[in-house]
Amino acid sequence: MALIFFLSAQSTLPNLAPDVPHLEEVGGHLAVYGVLALLWERALRGAGVRHAAWWALAITLAYGASDEFHQSFVPGRTMTMIDWIVDLLGAGLALTWSGWVQARGRAARWLAR
Repeated sequence: MALIFFLSAQSTLPNLAPDVPHLEEVGGHLAVYGVLALLWERALRGAGVRHAAWWALAITLAYGASDEFHQSFVPGRTMTMIDWIVDLLGAGLALTWSGWVQARGRAARWLAR
């Protein structure tokens, strides 16, 4: 979360793929918020929290909203709903993938009996 805060506090970020518009911005949001959601899910599941994936999604989205609000105070940056929606997609896709992997593992163990 500190890395996200640091990056969102920068007025500009380098564009590593100038030929593909918005690739880094959208890809960055998808990847970073997907990883953040997975880390929260793992931490919450390890602490025995019921419905860890839903809580992880809620925490990640709340942080995404606060990050967008934070960006509104940074010169050269703006707060946009599209970024928050991409954060939602990244977190949702990552948690869906995680749930699928977990369910697949449970099914394989059940079939191996």
